[in-house]
Amino acid sequence: MNFEQFNLDSRLMVGIKKAGYDTATPIQEAAIPAALRGRDIIGTAQTGTGKTAAFVLPILNKLLSGQRHVPRALIVTPTRELAEQINDVVKELSAGTKLKSVTIYGGVGANPQIQALRNGAEILVACPGRLLDLISQGHAKMANIEVLVLDEADRMFDMGFLPDVRRIVKAVPEKRQTMMFSATFPPDVELLAQQALKQPQKIAMGISRPAYTVTHALYPVPPHLKSSLLIELLKQTDTNSVLIFTRTKYRAQKVAQQILRAGFKVTSLHGDRSQGQRQSALKGFKSGHHDIMVATDIAARGLDVESISHVINYDMPDTADAYIHRIGRTGRAQRTGDAFTLVTPDDNDMIRTLERIMGQPIKRETLEGFNYLTPAPPKPAGGSRGRGAPRDDSRRPPRPSTMTSFSKNRLAPRKK
Repeated sequence: MNFEQFNLDSRLMVGIKKAGYDTATPIQEAAIPAALRGRDIIGTAQTGTGKTAAFVLPILNKLLSGQRHVPRALIVTPTRELAEQINDVVKELSAGTKLKSVTIYGGVGANPQIQALRNGAEILVACPGRLLDLISQGHAKMANIEVLVLDEADRMFDMGFLPDVRRIVKAVPEKRQTMMFSATFPPDVELLAQQALKQPQKIAMGISRPAYTVTHALYPVPPHLKSSLLIELLKQTDTNSVLIFTRTKYRAQKVAQQILRAGFKVTSLHGDRSQGQRQSALKGFKSGHHDIMVATDIAARGLDVESISHVINYDMPDTADAYIHRIGRTGRAQRTGDAFTLVTPDDNDMIRTLERIMGQPIKRETLEGFNYLTPAPPKPAGGSRGRGAPRDDSRRPPRPSTMTSFSKNRLAPRKK
């Protein structure tokens, strides 16, 4: 289905063509007509499927008629990075209109956001905390909101934002269109959906499996050799742009430093970095100035970077959902990509669960020429790490399990 078949306002075709959209993705094909009819929507879709455009285009189409220069659409999202990325999509798709949008989130000064609101923006893309602050101060007016989007609802639940989201739902007019997107629906999110939406149309796009455009590989390795194997894997693999995930902020920083010492252009994204540092890291990675970014799961959802060739799980994620969202950073928009996961004996329970889910054995890979028999360094006397010694976060208790699919790795000389 092409975008002209949606009968959108002709002014939107400028942005659609600018964005390079031709054929609608399945989530767009299912959600856009329902949203244009004014239906409330509960959407479940894998990242990288064009979900953002599925709600942004109907919003823009609605706002092209009616009042201007007052907030009429509110998109609530859990992180600053997601807010900026959604806003980028809004700006691109609204290129042929005079509609304005503003991002609202903490970690930066509020004055520019307040000024943008005073200048008149029809679309607010906001994180819950700062939005509630600006509502209470009278800067963000909710009286004219006609469309409310709750994006990544389960992630907002994980981050403890659900009470704030409930307050936001109460602050907007009861007569409105509401769209909620969530990868999973724990009981609290289900309850929120029942309270916030009226007779919603449910649209599900197979979140339980990873994108078919991604090839998967498991790399068993002793815990003490993880970093060495990672460096060799980067050296031997023909990569374009690599996103590496770790479980902790400490480890993200440590692994990034090890990769830097090995001669790669690398940056990192995690919660200990300031908003300015995070924006700089994303900009450098998107532009290709950094070939590699090491991140915690703060980047797992909604990170919209074109042509990531490889996702590497330095640490296996805790759940199938986390795995799907991590690897959803590659193989986007019909491109192919690779997902590598370094696994230790601690991960065996998770792997067995995956094999049951997949209904087939998972392919294990070994790296030619790598010495897997290198002994672990001796432990400090007394079995203690000692004050200030690096923490070994590879030792952790077993986790609840669920994940996805793997296959064969393609190794080639790394491009210079």
